[in-house]
Amino acid sequence: MARKQFDLIVFDWDGTLMDSTSTIVKCIQAAAKDLGLPIPRDAAAAQVIGLALPEAMQAVLPDADPKYHARMVERYRYHYLSRDHELSLFPGVAEMLQELSQQAYFLAVATGKSRVGLNRAMNAVKLLSMFDATRCADETFSKPHPAMLLEITRELGQDIRRTVMIGDTSHDLLMANNAGAAAVAVQYGAHPVAQLDACAPLYSAATVAQLRDWLNEHA
Repeated sequence: MARKQFDLIVFDWDGTLMDSTSTIVKCIQAAAKDLGLPIPRDAAAAQVIGLALPEAMQAVLPDADPKYHARMVERYRYHYLSRDHELSLFPGVAEMLQELSQQAYFLAVATGKSRVGLNRAMNAVKLLSMFDATRCADETFSKPHPAMLLEITRELGQDIRRTVMIGDTSHDLLMANNAGAAAVAVQYGAHPVAQLDACAPLYSAATVAQLRDWLNEHA
């Protein structure tokens, strides 16, 4: 089947492919508690998901002494590493990726995770060989800067105008907008639907099944 719009499909990881939003929120809160800092509410902690960790900790606790931000990163990593083995892909994700791969799309990941964290997560769910390229927040600029998408398209020799970024946060969608790529939102992750809609995505999927159907029909 001829591709309609895209040759390269780029996914965010946490909250888009992996069901990890609530775990990340709890780990941010646990890190703040460890250091005796104000514990962010669930919505505030979810808001920074997708950013590089140093930027995320600064954003979630903007009034804290800057010396605490690096320690927040350390404590967050401690808590997350103790729990990441519990995490799994959203139902239907593995099948969707397999289907897209069989249709010969280029597949990639652009994530706020570190390289070590992404490789560990991909290995745990047996997806290390699924993607043609990946970019992590400790390798380039944090979202919503366009660098991740621009670097991925250059690496794979693809056209940014035939690239779509799929994510659950405004950080993902704004990165796509900034890069000149298309953006597709998923509503089952970290950011509320109204915030996603404000970024004017090409499509907004309420479920993995809806995303899969849309990609089969329109990608």
